[in-house]
Amino acid sequence: MNLQHILRPAAVLLLAGHGLWAALPTTQQALALALPGAEWTRKEYWLTEPQAQQVQELAGTALAGLWQVSYEARGGGQLLGVAYLDTHRVRTLPETTLVVITPDGRIQRVEVLAFREPQEYLAREAWVRQFDGKRLDAQLSLKGAIRPLSGSTLTAHALTDAARRMLALHQVLQGEGK
Repeated sequence: MNLQHILRPAAVLLLAGHGLWAALPTTQQALALALPGAEWTRKEYWLTEPQAQQVQELAGTALAGLWQVSYEARGGGQLLGVAYLDTHRVRTLPETTLVVITPDGRIQRVEVLAFREPQEYLAREAWVRQFDGKRLDAQLSLKGAIRPLSGSTLTAHALTDAARRMLALHQVLQGEGK
């Protein structure tokens, strides 16, 4: 009997119970889900203090830092979308999301890439899909078009804030946040 077949599933169950493991997509998998067949280019930005302040004002929530990472998707010579990584705290532990934004400034897709809180607080796919097509406006809130998440209020707030931050970041980096 191969001991690996016994130990690996046991380790996965043990880690899953502590919020350390989840069957979440990698960055590359999430990008492929958002815009299949697109060519993605990674970009890094150091925001100025005024840009960071502008992002925070537009989003209505704090920005974690000045260094930001994005991925531009191109196909057929055209910009298809831009994806941004956002790492933030849910309750006491971090979550990383990828927010893909269309050229016209709407959310294409939100993917959770890492979630370190207990797995029962992880938002289900169907709940996360309600961000698709949303713009940065007053309706992108838990008091607007985003339904609350029963039993996971902090997760709902964290994901909504991440979506707002990345839409605001996109506007500022595209020169639209003035």
